[in-house]
Amino acid sequence: MSDAPVYEIDLQDFWQDPYPDLKVMRADCPIARVPQLGATLFTKRDDIAVCEKNVEVFSSDQPGGLMNVLMGQNMMRKDGAAHMAERKIFFPAVSPKAVRQVWTSQFQAHAERLLDELVPEGAADLFSGYALPLSAEALKSMTGLTNMRFQDMDAWSQAMIDGIANYAGDPDIEARCHAATAGIDAAIDDMMPVVRETPNHSLLSVMLAGGMPMENIRANIKLTISGGQNEPRDAILGCIWALLTHPDQLALVREGKASWSQAFEEYCRWISPIGMSPRRIAQEHDYGGVRFDPEERIFFMFGSANRDEAHFETPEGFEVLRDNQMSMPFGAGPHFCAGAAASRSLVAGVALPMFFERLKDLEIDETDPVRIGGWAFRGLLNLPVTWRL
Repeated sequence: MSDAPVYEIDLQDFWQDPYPDLKVMRADCPIARVPQLGATLFTKRDDIAVCEKNVEVFSSDQPGGLMNVLMGQNMMRKDGAAHMAERKIFFPAVSPKAVRQVWTSQFQAHAERLLDELVPEGAADLFSGYALPLSAEALKSMTGLTNMRFQDMDAWSQAMIDGIANYAGDPDIEARCHAATAGIDAAIDDMMPVVRETPNHSLLSVMLAGGMPMENIRANIKLTISGGQNEPRDAILGCIWALLTHPDQLALVREGKASWSQAFEEYCRWISPIGMSPRRIAQEHDYGGVRFDPEERIFFMFGSANRDEAHFETPEGFEVLRDNQMSMPFGAGPHFCAGAAASRSLVAGVALPMFFERLKDLEIDETDPVRIGGWAFRGLLNLPVTWRL
């Protein structure tokens, strides 16, 4: 166990809002052992940027980790040649070129259909009415699992997210995760003959054509669903909320002084949808005055890195014109999110501009308070709004 300073947290408070604790850690103990999480947390941006690349010590290969146990060993939980071999097969389906030539037009079609249904209503909870189905329909297309309902895509994604963050060992959470992975396996089995007969640009089709073993295909589809549903969903919802609650920042975008991309990047810095990435200490190591022993659990806290005062002035503020070059919304190093281009296209290129173009005089319904939670994954749980018909 590391000899890092110990920092105690209240788990419920940390889930409700981790940022006050993370701010104290950055100032007083930037590398801190948190007993309630059973891990040592890295909270400073530069420390994470350095150590993320040192895979010989800070390994993604975690044989006993929750993701491997519950979902199978995907490319995120591999290092070096093994990671790169799978990423090479996986990447053509989500590359910037594929996003431009294939996926953006499909994202637009999904958004237009959902907005056609939404606009006449005059009011909705945008979590269930827009962000959730749009993210899920996009992910159905990209994974190739078009035989799923969008409701199942979201529910199964959330069950896996809860499962891999279940460090307290809640058996009900684990059971829901197992049910979700079984559902995904069944959907994959149904679609394999379809994409074999008619290949397409989907992940399932591309990985089958690339000769990836079936066990690895299943694990990587589950990985894609676990992150590829909640991150765009939460970013769509969160960006809308941030802009509605900061009308001066929305005005900058509407006036062309800032872009939708800048609004998206700032939101992902301000409230990071993916707030943490775990690692395993593979060999004895000293860093930052702390000794680490093999098999320790490390959490790189991206949500904290993105509010590091050393790089971001007034980091608690939402400012769309901020320079976010030092932000880490999609991780860093060899495990930089392969789906970053797709997420940027879906949220900044499609979901936000189409939403604000179609819905006028938007107001948040204050009778149903907005709720937000999470620390490993963080996002709004609801967003009730009204608009002019």
